[in-house]
Amino acid sequence: MTLPLFLVEPAVLAEAVAGTRLVLDGPEGRHAATVRRIAAGEGVMLADGAGLRVTCTVLGAGKAELELAVVDVAREPEAIPRFVLVQALAKGDRDDQAIEAATEFGVDEVVPWQASRSIVQWRGERGDKARRKWESTVAAAAKQSRRARVPVVAELLTTKTLAGRVGGAAAAYLLHEDATQSLAAQALPTEGEVLVIVGPEGGVTPEEVAALEAAGALTVRLGDTVLRSSSAGPAALAVLSAAARWR
Repeated sequence: MTLPLFLVEPAVLAEAVAGTRLVLDGPEGRHAATVRRIAAGEGVMLADGAGLRVTCTVLGAGKAELELAVVDVAREPEAIPRFVLVQALAKGDRDDQAIEAATEFGVDEVVPWQASRSIVQWRGERGDKARRKWESTVAAAAKQSRRARVPVVAELLTTKTLAGRVGGAAAAYLLHEDATQSLAAQALPTEGEVLVIVGPEGGVTPEEVAALEAAGALTVRLGDTVLRSSSAGPAALAVLSAAARWR
């Protein structure tokens, strides 16, 4: 079974080499010691969220911390090309479900999009709270899937600012049920950013489609069925990962 992974501040692992002793404390230490009940002799992994993975053996367990001995230190390179999910804000936590699954499928960045038909609005304190929730969601999903890199959560984009980002991407795919081209049939670039753009429950407006296509996005479909906003992005990322990463 894969060792459990815990996220720590980069400073904790900055000097880690084989043989170094570390202490896992704070919320992660309490979870490891009191919830997971990890004991001496077991193994754990620590990561800084930016690619550094440290494998350790547990020397001792306290009430809210673990004493560890470093066994191995490795750094995971950044994935190329870089997969970015642009997820329109959706009601009922469907956008949260989307970014959680996308993290498990290997997305490198998630971008909240205030689409025209998004019922949910990120404004003021509510918007700040919602973005923090996205950050917590992708961090938890990264731990569950044993990822040393936690996806970046970008700032909220409007359609205008999204079009600007599309213009700078190596490829951008707008998922749309009326598209005639298939995502699976596209030849992926070997470097740069690959954007997958998912609209809200009410769909992407014709004006948004026109603006994004004018910026360079290609409108594509996944298959013959219509997926929810919570499942379309992860499904698209699975298609891309099968083509570029899962080999």
